[in-house]
Amino acid sequence: MYDFDELERRVHACTACTLSETRTNAVPGEGSRTADLMLIGEGPGFYEDRDGRPFVGPAGKFLEELLASISLTREDVYITNMVKCRPPNNRDPLPSEIEACRPFLDRQLEIIEPKVLVTLGRHSFAKFFPGETISRARGKERPWNNIMLYPVYHPAAALHNPKLRSTIEDDFSRLPSLVESATARQAGPVEVPDETKQLSLFD
Repeated sequence: MYDFDELERRVHACTACTLSETRTNAVPGEGSRTADLMLIGEGPGFYEDRDGRPFVGPAGKFLEELLASISLTREDVYITNMVKCRPPNNRDPLPSEIEACRPFLDRQLEIIEPKVLVTLGRHSFAKFFPGETISRARGKERPWNNIMLYPVYHPAAALHNPKLRSTIEDDFSRLPSLVESATARQAGPVEVPDETKQLSLFD
């Protein structure tokens, strides 16, 4: 199994899908490699592709405000995306692109071993609970493979629909208590389950 530095090298060199042909920079993720709290978005946008960093555009500024509201910074958490290269014109990532990036995200989960995993938006939530809707699931924690998973709307949703801003803020306000609760449970090491077994759980 490769370490984190090798993982990032592999992301930057990856040509597993056609997103590699149009990217400026791959965006592996950033933050603490021992974070209790890990956040997963959907994919890099224009600014992320330009800078090689996740969540540095308008949605990223809102995310930083959300973290600051619970006394955290980007350096305290780990932030990444389902796909590590920007989909053209910021379109939704395709299932084949998500699958091509899956080994990278799985390895990040194994190395970081977060206590709470925040899925930002419907695509990241669907990786763990396919077939469910983010509108019904958001703000409700649930266990996933020794991790407390917590789905919330993507920060960009509030930019398009300001009415969602307070909803996202309220959901983020619960994170400190969720991390405390997850820490108290002293969850064991993360093992990414076999994909076929994982899918069978939701049939």
